[in-house]
Amino acid sequence: MGDATPISSSAPVFDDEGRLARALQIPSPNYDARPAGSPVSLLVIHSISLPPGEFGGPAVIDFFLNRLDHAAHPYFEQIRDLQVSSHFFIRRSGELIQFVPCLQRAWHAGRSTWKGRQRCNDFSIGVELEGTDDSTFSGSQYAQLAQLTRELRRAHPIRDIVGHSDIAPGRKTDPGSGFDWGRYRSMI
Repeated sequence: MGDATPISSSAPVFDDEGRLARALQIPSPNYDARPAGSPVSLLVIHSISLPPGEFGGPAVIDFFLNRLDHAAHPYFEQIRDLQVSSHFFIRRSGELIQFVPCLQRAWHAGRSTWKGRQRCNDFSIGVELEGTDDSTFSGSQYAQLAQLTRELRRAHPIRDIVGHSDIAPGRKTDPGSGFDWGRYRSMI
């Protein structure tokens, strides 16, 4: 896919349920309704690869769709009982996949707290980058994430952008040291 193409600021980007027109839609069953009165104010950046450290295969998608073959890799047994999702997944190539409409609550943050508010899934959008805590991310991923961030900020009152490690310290470490916050912030 390469670097993301800038969009017109007047273009309708999301439908009335929060699906991004330009993203590949692969609906996950792992979501539910946001609580009433919980506007999206937080963007959470994650990293994921399945099996750990391997990129490009179908395992992350299968995991978010509850169809992961647990016999395919020893690590998959450790995550057998998890039902998780994210709103978006950005592959190393920059390909953008949406699993959950933005107006719904994806199950990406788990036990989490931000600025005294618990249950960050209630008021956040989760974006998974294909990678590991210590891998660097591709230019295509940064370009796609920056464009997506701008689109999300136009559609939602997002005040804060954090890593998973910021809302679940001691429990989560992603997106990790390989994520260049300075580069990302300069792009948005």
